[in-house]
Amino acid sequence: MGNLGKKRLFLLDMDGTIYLDQILFPGTLPFLEAVQARGGRYLFLTNNSSKSVDAYVEKLGRMGVAAGREDFLTSVDALIADLAKGPGYRKCYVFGTESFRGQLREAGVPVTNRPEKDVDCLLIGFDTELTFQKLEDACILLGRGVDFIATNPDWVCPTWYGSVPDCGSVCEMLFRAAGRRPRVIGKPQPAMALLALERTGFAPEQAVMVGDRLYTDIASGVNAGIDTAFVLSGEGRPADLETSPAQPTWVFADIAALHRAWINET
Repeated sequence: MGNLGKKRLFLLDMDGTIYLDQILFPGTLPFLEAVQARGGRYLFLTNNSSKSVDAYVEKLGRMGVAAGREDFLTSVDALIADLAKGPGYRKCYVFGTESFRGQLREAGVPVTNRPEKDVDCLLIGFDTELTFQKLEDACILLGRGVDFIATNPDWVCPTWYGSVPDCGSVCEMLFRAAGRRPRVIGKPQPAMALLALERTGFAPEQAVMVGDRLYTDIASGVNAGIDTAFVLSGEGRPADLETSPAQPTWVFADIAALHRAWINET
């Protein structure tokens, strides 16, 4: 097991980990302040592609968390980095929010919201603006054999009233209809965690991935070769550990419990 006291880079999932919907968990601010006071660094990592980084900066600001764009890494960031390494597409159909499409457009990705004949890639994210037309367009494109890439495989997104279908659920609908599954970019793939190490300069042994989902957050850390902390304040439950192939280094009730354990070992 890793040494929690030596961790200086905390890669934090957001919804279900440091807040739920619009409510910041009581232990979040003391933990973030402690990390900064001890010369550490934290980055907020999210699979949610429906909002821009600016929207997250604003949201956390309303909750009392002072953060800048440099404090975030999203699945859209990882997708843009991945597309930059790829073969180069003529045109990408964007199945997602207008914010998602705008972020890709600003990064120089050729995007459209129509199943035009020169579309050679379907990019799908968490879509809070979902329409049946998008589902139909996606089926048309998948039938043509275009490349299929998803920002994340999350089944649900937590809210104050329960959960709503996330990108993974919509991808499952498309699989049932068109028989195609996407290549996934965000967590559980290691790309976001590795990008965080690259941007901050910390070594893998100094980092820990913190999240409420075993199949995305914890799996991403494991795949990136860094320690992980599973918090039970969101989607995940203790029973999930019995069947999960990805096992965390530590399990905590919430971010406050992680804070106490880290301070005791520092």
